[in-house]
Parts: sequence; structure tokens; C-alpha cells
Amino acid sequence: MSSLVVNTNLSAIEATNNLNMTDTNMTKAISELSSGLQIQTAADGPAAYVQSQALQSQQNGYQQAISNAQDGVSLVQTASGALNQISSILQTMNQLAISSSNGATNDSTSLAANEKEFTALQSTIDQIASTTSFGTTNLLDGTFSNQDLQVGAFNATSQQISVTIGGASTGALGVAGTSTGGTVVGVGSQASAQAAITAVQSAITSVDSIEASVGAVQNELGAIAANLTVGAQNLSAANSQLVDVNMAQEMTTYSTDQILMQTGTAMLSQAQQAPSLVEKLI
Repeated sequence: MSSLVVNTNLSAIEATNNLNMTDTNMTKAISELSSGLQIQTAADGPAAYVQSQALQSQQNGYQQAISNAQDGVSLVQTASGALNQISSILQTMNQLAISSSNGATNDSTSLAANEKEFTALQSTIDQIASTTSFGTTNLLDGTFSNQDLQVGAFNATSQQISVTIGGASTGALGVAGTSTGGTVVGVGSQASAQAAITAVQSAITSVDSIEASVGAVQNELGAIAANLTVGAQNLSAANSQLVDVNMAQEMTTYSTDQILMQTGTAMLSQAQQAPSLVEKLI
């Protein structure tokens, strides 16, 4: 149809439509460039948005699981440090028991001195066992049993670790100085000291076993945290591929739209003047 009509200016309409389209593209480009995201809402790509939300949820879960594993490492390190102290104390108690067992060289005074130190060490072990805690959770009093650590992003037994730390009180180790349902251990006489040697050395073995179990858990948690860190990085990269905008490419698009906006505006102005040519025919 000829453009030399007055009522309907098709050239101006077409120029306006093109200008509106360019404006929409510029608005989208500005939004993406200012946010750095090509997928901001579900309207930008329903499938990509849903997938991105799932990846982000998993990534957040991985990050929290890493923190959980690191907290678990701190917990077992706390227990391990206390167990090291108890083990050192038991070594001293073993020396005292062997010393008191040497009846040929000990008199009542030296036996009493050894017994006093031995009793003080027993009290120290019980104090450590009853006060060692992570937050408000006691670790060595025998109550820390089958406690779960969540070390994955999902509710699955394969992503949970059950931790048990054996009790390390003198009663639990069989070296109590007062009756706890077992034999009272002391070094006040040669006979009791000889029995104490067996009891204390058995306690040392028990503490070593607890420490080995705790150390194994610490190594396992360290390996899990390292694996989760790699997984979180990969999930972040996958999510970035979905939602992050290619800044160079989008900037090129924006520059093109700027030029189109300027030329489109100029052409709309020209199209709007076309009907005035009809006056020259009159």
C-alpha cells in the first residue's frame, strides 16, 4: 500500500513496532547486565529456572553439610585432646602402681604418698570425663552414643554418620578408687598395687581403642568435607552456566540495540512526516 495516505501511516506503525521491540530488548539487556543473571524469574525460562533452583538447593545443602562435617571434626578433636590427657594420667598411674608393687623398697610412708597421688589422678580423670563437652553435650561420660552427623544434602542414611565415644571415667575404665560395682583400685599396699598394674594397663588399652575410633571418625569427616567442597564447586559452576549472563555477548547485544533505538527513532520521525507530502499534490 502507498504511504501517501493521511488516515493510516503504515510506515510509522511499522517503525513504532520495531522501536517497541528494540526497547524491550534494551530493557532486558539492561536488566541482565545490571544483575549479571540471564535467568532471574521463571518467566525468563521455566525449565532453566526450576533446574537452577534445584541446583542452588543442593549447593546450599552441600555448604551446610561441609559446616556440619567441620563441626564434627571439632567435636572429635575436643574428645581426642581430653583422651590424650587421660592416657597421660594413666601412664603416670601405671608407674605409681609398679613403684608400689616393689615391696622390698617401700615402707608405709612411701606407699601412702603413692596412694595419695594415685587417688588425685583418679579424681582428675573423673573430672576430665565429666566436664569434657562440645557446647552442652558431654563427650566422655558414657552418654555420647549413636549420635548422628548430617554430612550430606539429603535425608539418606548414606549421608549420615553415627558417632559413639566410649566413656572414659575411672568407673568405665575399671580403675575407680571407690566402689562402683567393681574392684576398688589403689596402690596403698603391695598386693593392691600389683592388682592395680593389670587394671591400669587394661584402662590404657581401652583409652587407646577409644582414641583410635575417634581418630578414624575425624579422618572420615575430613575426607567427606573435602569431597563435598569439590561437589559444591561443581554445582556452583553448573548453576552459573544456567543463570549467569555472558557479559561480553550481552554488552554487544546492548550496543546493537542502542544503535537500533537511535536509528528507529530517526526513522519514526521521518515516517511521521510522510503524510505531509500529500499537501504537495493539492
